[in-house]
Order: sequence, then C-alpha cells, then structure tokens
Amino acid sequence: MRRAAAALAAAAALFVAGCSGSGDDGPPEPDSREVSGLRGITLPSWNTDDYSSPQARTYLRQIAATGARWVTFTPTWYQDRVTDPAMRTTGESAGDDSLRHVIGLAHDAGLKVMVKPHVDLVKGGDRAEIRPTDPDAWFGAYERFITHYAHLAADTGTDQLAVGTELAGTSRDNARWSKVIAAVRESYRGPLTYAANYDEYQKIPFWGELDVIGIDAYWPLADTATTDTERLRRAWRPITEELAAFSERHHRKILFTEAGYVSQRGTTTAPYSWTVSKTGGDAEQAAAYEALLTALDGKPWWAGVCWWMWDDWPDSGETAKRLAYTPHGKPAEKVLREWWTGKE
Repeated sequence: MRRAAAALAAAAALFVAGCSGSGDDGPPEPDSREVSGLRGITLPSWNTDDYSSPQARTYLRQIAATGARWVTFTPTWYQDRVTDPAMRTTGESAGDDSLRHVIGLAHDAGLKVMVKPHVDLVKGGDRAEIRPTDPDAWFGAYERFITHYAHLAADTGTDQLAVGTELAGTSRDNARWSKVIAAVRESYRGPLTYAANYDEYQKIPFWGELDVIGIDAYWPLADTATTDTERLRRAWRPITEELAAFSERHHRKILFTEAGYVSQRGTTTAPYSWTVSKTGGDAEQAAAYEALLTALDGKPWWAGVCWWMWDDWPDSGETAKRLAYTPHGKPAEKVLREWWTGKE
C-alpha cells in the first residue's frame, strides 16, 4: 500500500522457529508446529528520519497497547518511470540509522519485527505496473536493494523479512526471482515471505522457495457501503475457501502481510483505495475489522494479519486522520483491543 498517490493497494509476520537456508541447500521446510495468529500493525515511513523521530517510541507503545505482538517497517526506494532499470533512495526513504533505531525500540517494547521493503514511483502510481525494459539491469539493481536490507535485518535481529511487495509486473519471472531469494538467504537466516497483492498471489511461481505465503488482503467485500458485519463475514467465505485450498497445494501458511480499511463510507467496496469518498465511515471500518477477524479466526492455514496502518507522522499525512487507514482512536481500535487483549 502506498500513500494517497497510489491507486491500488500494495501489514508483521510469521515467526517460524528454526527456519534457515541458503542458495546451496534450497529453501527450508516450513515449520509443522501450530502457531497462533500473528497480531501485527504496520508503521510506514515517508521521510528519511521518521523512524528516529521522538514520536516513534510513542507509536510503538500505542501499537503494543492494542495487543499487537508484531510491527512492520517499510523502507522505500523509488524509480521515476515504470520502465527504469534501477531504483534509488530519495528524501522519502527511511535512513538506515533511523531504521536500525526503530527496530531496536520495537524489540525493547517487546514487539517482533518484519522489515518489508517497498519500491515505488516518484510521482505516484501503482508499483504493480513496474515493467523494466531491461530486466537484467533491473533485477541486478533489485538484488542490491533487497540484500542491503537482508544484511541490515541480520544485523538487527529482525524477526522476518519480505523479499518484495506487490511487484506484479515482475513477479512471474521465476528464474530472476529465485536468484534474488538465494542471494537474500546468503545474508539473512530468518523466515522469508513475499507480499503479493490479492489479485497477484495465484500467479507467483516461487512460493516454494519462501517460508510463508504473504498476501495484501484488499479484496472488495461489498458493492455498496455497509456496516453489516455478518454480510461482510459471509463475503469472506468464498475467499477463505480458495485460500485454504491454495495453502494446501503449496504446503505453506498464508499471512495477510497487509489488510486495512479507510474510515470512509464505502471502504468495503474498495479496501485498496485511500479516496473512496469524502464522507467519514468509522462504523464501516470497524465492521470490516470485525468481519475479517471473525471470518479468519481459527483457520489452521492462516498465519495472521498485519494491519495497514498506524498513525501518519506529524505533518506528513496526505489524508486527514479521520478518513485515513489508521484505526487509532476509532471504533476499529476498540475491535482490535477486544480481539487481542479481551479489553476495550
């Protein structure tokens, strides 16, 4: 998920004890033990020093207070055009020192960490449209980008790493992605996932090389605005049946690397949109949270969810908080607390 400039959606992770592997040994076998549903929230970064801001400690304390046990961080590099051969840092990319700092704060707060690097477009747009005219050059640059974060993840004790996020324009290239994943495993021994958009995950050829299937779960659930939790729960039924079969075929659990809803009327018709309407929809957001947690609770193939997203940093939000994805201070936060802590 990008900021308001993004048209489509692009959320902490499954800890699989004992997962390790290398390019020589191949991917590790997934852990067969049951794990409780992951409870996570994403804290994205839009500027170089966000994660070293004094506000970072406050946000992490607030996230932990919901009952979350994981937090996801999203360092982002950019390219100008979808056809460009490389990506680069900008003033909106989290600095390495800032990222190291916030990972340390999260661990101190008792939260596990997933680092989920993003590649976005400088002028906005959908990262799924990235289709480089020189794939060899782009994948070479991407390998340097993602192994940079693999080294940082290893150095900081990061608990899980995503090798990519919603790169549908490249993700069918099995050979080049396999090379990238092997390079990551040379540096980082923890569990790996890839965050596929909900309309992308079935086309990914390399799930067997990763430890958990990651999906950014922005399925539309209704054709009109609704606060009917039972209606929304029923809308999940065919989706969960499809996911159960997919998990069984691939012998991997499925983590919702992102899921979220803006506080706008109609959010359940287009969960991936920052701009469904200009009318507030706190009750619809809360109903959508309740429906997802009810529909997925107890599914043996489901690894949990990392919600998109906690508060924006001061003066950086492009969407007013009352209309944004954050559940903070809204009925949706109450839903999370009831599910995750048993308290309002």
